[in-house]
Formats: sequence, structure tokens, C-alpha cells
Amino acid sequence: MSNQERPSRRAALLGDRPGSYAIARHVRMSPTKVRRVVDLVRGMDVQDALVALRFAPQAASEPVYKVVASAAANAEQTEALRSDDLYISQAFVDEGVTMRRIRPRAKGSASRILKRAAHITVVVEPRDARPEPKKTKTGGKAKVAETAAADTESTKED
Repeated sequence: MSNQERPSRRAALLGDRPGSYAIARHVRMSPTKVRRVVDLVRGMDVQDALVALRFAPQAASEPVYKVVASAAANAEQTEALRSDDLYISQAFVDEGVTMRRIRPRAKGSASRILKRAAHITVVVEPRDARPEPKKTKTGGKAKVAETAAADTESTKED
């Protein structure tokens, strides 16, 4: 075994940024079904996400709702952050343990039934801690025109 320490879960998810997280493990639902719901709320404000999850028709919205609410409560308790200022910065679903069962089939054979589970992780951060979005490039001609105008002004001053 190596003597190197693994980084803590908080350090791996948040680093030194303010925020909090919550994890639900061994949720007895297929990860693909849970990912559909998590993809809906990723990047949303916490309050908007909770409203959306409350009325979502998918069965996976209930455990995702609980994890988002828990992450917001953790941020309020441990970091003294307001839940109105929080947004879901990261949300992902990992595969949990798979229970294998058998179903009897014809002529003494059997089929395997896979009962899948999922691990749901949600990270919330304050809105002001969000990294600035990268500036998109405007049309090449417009940028060239701006730089050319700036160059002519600088040569006039000299």
C-alpha cells in the first residue's frame, strides 16, 4: 500500500471555494434513469431546482430532490450561506452495486435480472463564486476592424 493520503471529498469537489455537497448512496434506481433528472437541474438555482423536481413526473426526482435539499441545508449550517444565493455547480450520478437475481426460464435455464443502484452527488455554491464564462469570439471581420481602428488611433497619437 502507498502512504500517500487521498484528498478529502470536500477538497476534491470544492477545493477552497465556499459551498457544500450531499451524497445519496445505494439509491435503488438505475443510474441512467437518475441521470435524466439530474441533467434537468444541473446549473440551476437551488430554489428553482427544488420546484422543478417537486413537479417532475419521473420517479427519480424524489431522491434527487432530497439530495439537493440536503446540500442546501449543509451549506446553510456549515458555511452560513443563504439558500437563495446557491446554485447547483456540479451534479453527477455514479453506478452503485448491482444485485444479481435469476429468473427461471424454459427447459431448466435461467435469465439474469440486474437490480441496479446509483450514487447521487450534488455540489452547491454561492452565485457570486461562479467562474466567469469564457468570452465567445465575435465574427472575425468585426474583430479585425476593431484592432485596425485601434492601430490607426495609436499611430495618430505618435
